[in-house]
Amino acid sequence: MEVDTMSNETVTYSLEAVLTRIEGKIDNLQKDVNQKFDTFQKDFNQKFDKLDERLNKLEVGQAKLTEKVEGIDNRLKSVEGTQKNQVWTLIILLASAIAVAFLTTFSKI
Repeated sequence: MEVDTMSNETVTYSLEAVLTRIEGKIDNLQKDVNQKFDTFQKDFNQKFDKLDERLNKLEVGQAKLTEKVEGIDNRLKSVEGTQKNQVWTLIILLASAIAVAFLTTFSKI
């Protein structure tokens, strides 16, 4: 192949040499792209693994929190039941005291 430039110089290359150089450049570009893709894939996998790990920790934390809330709910129900019993006991004692005071007052008359 001959190339004629403006300075009227003629450069001769064989077609085989030109194609070999082009193939070499394409191979180098392919290697570079593959290397960059592998690096990107490793980074992506690491970040995905970290996200998965964080999600698992959140799920465990949520389960623990749910368990604690259920425990608090059960304790609250127990306290509410105890308070109801205490209120009824107080009402009965108050009614008994009023009845005793009433009977004591009117039995003297």
